[in-house]
Formats: sequence, C-alpha cells, structure tokens
Amino acid sequence: MSQPRITRRAFSASAAAPLLAAQPAPARPNILWITCEDTGPHLHACGDDYSVTPHLDQLCRRGSIYMNAWSNAPVCAPARTTIISGVYPTATGAEHMRSMTRMPDGWRMFPGYLRDAGYYCSNNVKEDYNLLKPPGTWDHSSNKAHWRLRAPQQPFFSVFNLTITHESQIRTRPHTWVHDPAKVRVPAYHPDTPEVRQDWAQYYDNITTMDSQAGRILADLDSDGLSNDTIVFFFGDHGSGMPRSKRWPYNSGLNVSIVASIPEKFRHLAPKDYLPGGKTGRLVGFVDLAPTMLSLAGIRPPAFYQGQAFMGPHEASPRSHVFGFRGRMDERSDCVRSVRNQRYVYVRNYMPHKIYGQHLNYMWETPTTRVWERLYKEGKLNAAQRKFWEPKPAEELYDLQTDRDEVSNLAASPAHGKVLAELRRAHREHELKIRDIGLLPEAEIHSRAAGGAPYDVGHNPAAYPLERVLDTAEAAASLKDSDTPKLTAAMKDPDSGVRYWGVMGLLMRKQPAPAAFLEDPAPSVRIAAAESLGHHGKPDDLKPAMDTLVELADPVKHGPYAAMHSLGVIDSLGLKAKPWQDALAALPADAPQAPERVRSEYIKRLREHIAATLA
Repeated sequence: MSQPRITRRAFSASAAAPLLAAQPAPARPNILWITCEDTGPHLHACGDDYSVTPHLDQLCRRGSIYMNAWSNAPVCAPARTTIISGVYPTATGAEHMRSMTRMPDGWRMFPGYLRDAGYYCSNNVKEDYNLLKPPGTWDHSSNKAHWRLRAPQQPFFSVFNLTITHESQIRTRPHTWVHDPAKVRVPAYHPDTPEVRQDWAQYYDNITTMDSQAGRILADLDSDGLSNDTIVFFFGDHGSGMPRSKRWPYNSGLNVSIVASIPEKFRHLAPKDYLPGGKTGRLVGFVDLAPTMLSLAGIRPPAFYQGQAFMGPHEASPRSHVFGFRGRMDERSDCVRSVRNQRYVYVRNYMPHKIYGQHLNYMWETPTTRVWERLYKEGKLNAAQRKFWEPKPAEELYDLQTDRDEVSNLAASPAHGKVLAELRRAHREHELKIRDIGLLPEAEIHSRAAGGAPYDVGHNPAAYPLERVLDTAEAAASLKDSDTPKLTAAMKDPDSGVRYWGVMGLLMRKQPAPAAFLEDPAPSVRIAAAESLGHHGKPDDLKPAMDTLVELADPVKHGPYAAMHSLGVIDSLGLKAKPWQDALAALPADAPQAPERVRSEYIKRLREHIAATLA
C-alpha cells in the first residue's frame, strides 16, 4: 500500500511549545498498540463464543474492554486519519478515501508531540492517512520498526498493525476452514448461503491467526522485561470487513472493542471505570485516542483537538454520544452521518437517492457481495436482506438492545419520537461544533482550500456559511414536499455549497433542475444539475446534460475530484450515455496531480465500469 508523501512545509515549534510541558511524574509509561484490520468486537473475551482468541483473551483478563468504542469512520484511511489527528476528518476535509488534504500550520500528528516529550515513536507499518504527514511524526515507520531500536531507558510508543484480518483476506482461496461454516451466526441483513457462511467462517479463522501474531508481540514485551512498564492497547481499525459492516456508519461498521491493559505501576492513570478482567460501556471514539495517549504521557492535549482523553491526568467526563460518518468510498460518492448513545443509533442520509450497495470494484471481489446482489436481482431476499440494494430513507433509528443487526428502522415510530429528537439534536450540535466541511462536494473542499488547510476554510464563517449549507442539506435530504420552497430559495444563494444542495434536493425529488444551472460557475453545481436533467428531464435535456458531464469528467482540466463526481453520474445514467461513448474513451487516461490511489484506481475503475456498460 502506498504511503502519503511528507509535506515540506515548516512546522512552527513556537506554536506547539505550550503543549509539550509534561506533568512531573516519577516515571512515564511505555505505550504499546497492537492493532489489526477490519475487526469489530469479535474476540472471545468480548462475548463471541464462536471466536477463538486465547492470547488476546489473556490480555483482556489483565485489562479492561471498552465495548462501546466507535472507530468514527467505517473504513481504514479516514478511521486512521481520525486516530492520528485527534480531529474528525469531516472537519479537516479528509473524510473521503485517500483524498489527501493538509492540516493547518502548526499542527502535528500526535506521535510528534510524544516525540517532543522524549518518547521514541515507532510504527510497524501501516499509515494510510488522508492528511499529509508533517515532518517529525515518527522516529521509525516501516516493517522494521520496533521499540528495540530506541535509546536505552527511553520511553516508547510503538504500534504494530496486523493485516491478516483485512477484507482482502476473507476471500483468499483456496482455504481450509477451521471454524465450522455451519455454526456461523448469519446477520439478519445477509442471506444465509454457503458463500456467506464460508466468508464469515474465514473471517474468524483469520482472527485466530491474528491472535497468534499478537501473542508473539506480547511475548516479546514480556521477554524484554517491559510488561510491568507498558500500557498495552488492542483494537481493530473499524468493524468487520464483511459487506454492510465495512464502509457503513452503523454500529456494525463502527463498533470495535478497545482493550486497555494498565500495569499496577501506572494504575493511577486509569479511569474510575477501569476494572481488570472487566468490561465498560463507556462511549469512546477513535478521535479520543490521540488526547488519551498524550494524557497518559502527562501532556495536556492541544486546544484544537476535537477528541477528549478517557485516561490519565487530563481525562474528560464520559461522552453522552459518539459520532460516525461516511463520505466517498473508493470510486463512489455518498454523504452519511451517524450518532449513537448507550442504546440507540441514529443515521442521517444526506443522499437518500443513492442505494446502499453502490458498485465498488473492490467490494465485489468478496463472494458474499456477489451472491447477495444476485439473489436480490432474482427476487429471493426478504425485507431485511433487500434493504442494502435499494434507496435509503432520510433518517434511520435502531435500538441496539432489541435489534443488534440494525434492520428495524424506528425513525417513523411515534413511541420513539423523543429518542429521535434527542439524537437529531445531538447530530446537529455536533455538525455545528466541529464545523463539518464535508457537507461540501469533495471538489469544492479542495478548490476552496486552494492548497491550504480545509479546516481553516471550514472555521471561517465568511468562507463557509455552514449553517446555510447544513439547513439546505437537511431540507434537500428530507424528501418532503414542504421543503421544496427552501430549495428554490437556496438555488439563488451566493454560496455554491448552498446552491449545490438546492439542486440536489430537486434531484432527490426526481425533479429536473433548471437548465440554467448547467452554466453555474461551480463545477459541482453543474454536475448536480446535469444529473437531475439526465435522469428526470425531457429527452431534449439529455444532450446538454451529457455534454456538461463529459466536459467535467476530464481530470486534467477540472481536477480528479470533479472528474470522479462526473464519471459517477455518467455511470448512473447507464445506456443513456451510449452516444458519448467515443468522447468518454478520448478523455485523458491520467490525472498527474491526483493522489496515487485516486488516479490509478478510482478514476480508472469508473471509466472501466462505464465502458463495460456501454460495450
């Protein structure tokens, strides 16, 4: 996997100086992270009787399990971006898969603050951030990185990431199953087929293999005589790699179990809810990991952090809610936000016209995805299983106590009106508090930042009228006829982000946008208008709509993010785009200014999918 390039911008040491004063203490703990890919609360010690994880279960007996931890993002890059920055990617413009953005001047990724306080920081090996990495983040980040390379007696923060549980390993064949596929618990949203059972069983086989790898790291720590001086954490980077878990901000995609083992020597750094061998229901998110690590080292977290410490001298009060999000997943655009309290999950779909199961080349390599889609097309699924292949409602509400698979939507239930109102309010307050710039189209995030930090743009009300954008996005996604006048007014707004959601509201209501918006100064507004006219306009509207989309699909002229957006719309039009087949084939094949994965995979996949459809 390619690593993000390092920015050459200078870091202002004076800006960070107040953060680096460590609280006096007789000793500072070492901190070890054992992380893995695509693994939810599926350790045996978490209560999963199908799972076999003896080494990590032993760690759990020494430590405490945070059962209600959320990864904030249901896929690797934005989840890891949340961890490393201590800030929601929806505030830094970094929510979209490998859409590289900058942090504001003077910010550091949290290992940099630990290094300034004297820690040796090593990472073995995955980074995968959507933010450019400042100089000084790691002492060593490679497959050779290890705490053993530090100076004698130097405290360390060391990360070891285990990849065997990644989504790609679920479908590796041939495979000899150790876990019996017949004993798999199939979630209510999946069809019960041999392919699904085999994929789930292989997922658990891989977890057992990962457990052995984790056991060897813990054995190394013990053999080095460091176990009594080291706080150990274990967690996966988001929920399971199975479809509808990974990439979706439900509890199934966001819930991980963070295991924390604090030796007696440092028990004074533990929170009150810490119980060796026990479990806690405290709500924590990945955004809280950076401030927690700094707090454990005696460092006051910087003021710009949106996370809060849940351990150490700078521990904050427990959260009442945790928050999730979904942006562009590989080559497919979307905009979803979610929030949970101790019992309920609320999902706000800002693009309900898009089905859940948008075609992603990578996800279709998993046998479960293919058989699930085939059975849908054959009409052989029940209501819970069909949902993934159909448009989304504006809002979703699930009771985790009675509906662990989140298939019974209670948003329209009068008995749950107060819960819905509470979580709606929590969601809106969160959006306004963090200044969610991810409500803008991805191309606009980059164009408004103009090479700088999207966070700075988002926190400048003159540059980003968040309240108007949010109000219009909510009205657009509500699908209510009563909100249509708001959309008409929004299309006259001087801000292109507001106009974009006004046009999107018409699209979602299956209404054609005025053709004049094909000439809007903002490419994203033109794309939204073309999508509306292409799907819901008159026959004569198709040509100007497609001409607009083909023009904006040029990644050299209009940039990779507008090109991806436009190609996605063209793909959605299917055979309507056939007359433009040659024009599409003549588009530049590369976008040299784009991040590597965007140019070599996502744009390429969209063009290939369109070509296959039109062939």
